[in-house]
Amino acid sequence: MSKTIVFGASGQLGQCFKKLVADKKLDHFVFPDEGEANILDVEGLETLFALHRPDYAINCAAYTAVDKAEDDAETAAKVNVTGVENLARLCSKHDATLIHTSTDFVFKGDRSSPLSEDAEARPINVYGQTKLDGERVIPVLLDKYFIIRTGWLYSEFANNFLKTMLKLGAERDQLSVIADQAGTPTYAIDLAEFIIHIIQSDSTAYGIYHYSNEGIASWYDFAKAIFELAGTNVNVTPVATSEYKTRAVRPPYSVMDKSKAKQTFGIQIPYWRDSLKVCINRLDQN
Repeated sequence: MSKTIVFGASGQLGQCFKKLVADKKLDHFVFPDEGEANILDVEGLETLFALHRPDYAINCAAYTAVDKAEDDAETAAKVNVTGVENLARLCSKHDATLIHTSTDFVFKGDRSSPLSEDAEARPINVYGQTKLDGERVIPVLLDKYFIIRTGWLYSEFANNFLKTMLKLGAERDQLSVIADQAGTPTYAIDLAEFIIHIIQSDSTAYGIYHYSNEGIASWYDFAKAIFELAGTNVNVTPVATSEYKTRAVRPPYSVMDKSKAKQTFGIQIPYWRDSLKVCINRLDQN
């Protein structure tokens, strides 16, 4: 199998890759720690690429604090743009393919039908803009790349909406959750499986792809499903975005069309509730 370095290995998606690589007994995956794989440290990156001579570099490293980015745009841009530029340059120099994870937040969210890869990207917050800027530097520097846009990630690892809801549900019997933002909850293990499939297929169908689980939900729907599948009795009340102020504006609609990924790679994508059930069962087992 191709030699692959995973950047951002300690984050949610990075930990999902570690689990899958261990479960599948895959060889040739390298998970450097943050100290030696800082995507802003060009010298350190050069050392890693020279040492491991990867065929693929998976970038899971990102500045993802959406609200904080509004007041810390410089740091967000360093990680989400300059860091990506550094990886793209090194991949070009060492003839490696870059697989970069991006976000549904590159869209404004003013549509009411699933967003294809060629839909106009118009971010409405700093985080989304830096992620879009990061996407745009890649084709300028590199021919061999896959940009995977996703959203609403959760898993048994790191901090995410699922684990927050389970924690709050254990402490309270009533919660209010936003019901007028639509997207698709996506199990990060499924996303990691898809990326491993791209590598194993040795595909040269480079470009931008959308990947999320199938279906559509609001955060309210997501929360209701979490408590139902976890067997937790919590009264969830739907509220409007206007009742829950955040520093950054969120796109009201970010459901993505996955036709391109399904047709190109011949994959089937699980329905979001089915994957949520799998994840909750795994959390229970642990």
